[in-house]
Amino acid sequence: MTTIDLPSSDRPAQMEIGLAITFRTARLEDLPKLEWYGQYTHFRNVFRKTYKEQLQGRRLMLVADCGGFPIGQIFMQTGGEARHKTYFYSLRVMDMFRGHGIGSRLLDEAENIAVAYGYMSANIAAAKDNPRARQLYERRGFLLIGEDSGRWSYVDHEGKSRHVHEPCWVLEKTLLLR
Repeated sequence: MTTIDLPSSDRPAQMEIGLAITFRTARLEDLPKLEWYGQYTHFRNVFRKTYKEQLQGRRLMLVADCGGFPIGQIFMQTGGEARHKTYFYSLRVMDMFRGHGIGSRLLDEAENIAVAYGYMSANIAAAKDNPRARQLYERRGFLLIGEDSGRWSYVDHEGKSRHVHEPCWVLEKTLLLR
């Protein structure tokens, strides 16, 4: 008889496992995996373009790698003339891994890299319909500085132009030189 077979069992059988997660820059072989089994296939061209810009030193794609699979990500602008401020974007963690500090750790790593690059502050946007993101950023020391219409467009994996309207809050954090 197993725990599942017990007629008076009030709690399901469970176990805990520890997972090693490595925080690193994205590699070419990560690009298809960033689509997360079809959830973000429509961003295929965006990922390719961002990776190309990473190779050119204009962007950085940081991933949380678990067993060779990127379960979290944050992207960062690294080039341009305004080297005193950077912009973090596309912070996401796979649903089943949320709530374990991976998003916070991705932010930590991005901030450490930004400081190493000489940036004094970072901006990030939180969709107005995603209060958990705004709460996370504020807990991490970002302050609300404004809002944005959140209008942008991209070409999806089928070559179709997609237009996004995602009103968002804009937050900023002063980065401490370490």
